[in-house]
Amino acid sequence: MIPSDPIMLLSFVNLKLRDYYDSLDDLCEDLDVSKEEIAEKLGAVNYRYDAEKNQFV
Repeated sequence: MIPSDPIMLLSFVNLKLRDYYDSLDDLCEDLDVSKEEIAEKLGAVNYRYDAEKNQFV
């Protein structure tokens, strides 16, 4: 289960991307979560996925 609060989600996702996953696709597949849902929730607080940095910025 992933956090529902956008700021907690940001922290959770960026930590997982930094420490465990090479891409957002890998994270979503492994955790069985929707990439679009994560992008939408984090987009609402002005964060976008940067594939080059492999994090939401």
